[in-house]
Amino acid sequence: QVQLVESGGGKVQPGGSLRLSCAASGSIFSILVMAWYRQPPGKQRELVATITGAGTTNYVDSVKGRFIISRDNAKNTVYLQMNSLKPEDTAVYYCNTKLVVREVWGQGTLVTVSS
Repeated sequence: QVQLVESGGGKVQPGGSLRLSCAASGSIFSILVMAWYRQPPGKQRELVATITGAGTTNYVDSVKGRFIISRDNAKNTVYLQMNSLKPEDTAVYYCNTKLVVREVWGQGTLVTVSS
């Protein structure tokens, strides 16, 4: 059984930074591909970044060079460091992983970028 709990959202000014965390339960975290998605107001959910158990990362073009996904397998936690934030980064951010039989989502954490 895997459960995901996000934290770290909040309001930040344009150009600022935030770090999101996603804590996972269960004993298989280290082999899971973890992902961050986001859903802006009134828009569809989109994939932001992924990281494999070995640490290989991928990003959507709009966040390349600004966001960094990382993981600490000893703490069963995945992070999303968000730098140079823009108003268009405003969204609910979700942690995600895909098991053999189902997808698992966290409850989401709101990030608001506004002056």
